[in-house]
Amino acid sequence: MASTRIISIVGRKDAGKTTLTVALAGEFVRRGHRVMTMKHADHPATVDAPGTDTYRHFHEGKVERVLLAAPEVRGVFERAADDTDPLHLARRYLDGADIVLIEGFKDAAIPKIEVFRRAVAPAPLYDRSSDRASEWIAIVTDDEHFTADCTVLRFRDTMWLQLLANLAWDGAKVLGP
Repeated sequence: MASTRIISIVGRKDAGKTTLTVALAGEFVRRGHRVMTMKHADHPATVDAPGTDTYRHFHEGKVERVLLAAPEVRGVFERAADDTDPLHLARRYLDGADIVLIEGFKDAAIPKIEVFRRAVAPAPLYDRSSDRASEWIAIVTDDEHFTADCTVLRFRDTMWLQLLANLAWDGAKVLGP
């Protein structure tokens, strides 16, 4: 993964993190990059339906790992320690990506793009007085008056997504082996 780049899209609940992650992924794919994503959740996730064979293998059989291989898609269900280091997870599961877009992991020390909407929260996660403020490479907002010590893009700006993709590519952390 020597050339894999990694960047996190952060923001408050319902700010538009998923929408932005999907838009950036599409832009990078359009540019010919191999894109992979990771989603951080603060709660246990249900990724298989009760009663299916894979659900029974995993839950009733208590196996460590199940691989579901189906036409055009594969899924892995794995028991693992609560390891939420995004760099470790990217190295382990997302080998071969040109860029990994992470939704969440706001506490990880990796470059960040924040989605900030006034309708969702009165203030962004970004705090210019924080010693971690330098992790922010851009903030995309609908707030016409918001300023920061990083690039601030407005949703109304022409070609904001293309500019943001350039900033993300250039500002992403490059993973070593």
